[in-house]
Amino acid sequence: MTHINASTRFSRPRFALLVLLGAYPTITAILYVVVPLTSGWSIWQRTLLVAPAMVAAMVWGVIPTVQQRFRTFINPPAARTA
Repeated sequence: MTHINASTRFSRPRFALLVLLGAYPTITAILYVVVPLTSGWSIWQRTLLVAPAMVAAMVWGVIPTVQQRFRTFINPPAARTA
């Protein structure tokens, strides 16, 4: 387990922004693959196919990459109080 220095704080807005920047191209790529293969399907059927792929891509791809590559950006130095 990785420990973050006590003089840093986790920034949820920065993390959310980076995850969004990873999620958008991921879902777009999945849809480019799935939509032509599922023409004529109902939206709930496509979603049933896309959702597990998106969750797997986020959990094992996008989120770990964001946490590794942008560690210092999402854990900026904490504000010092006197």
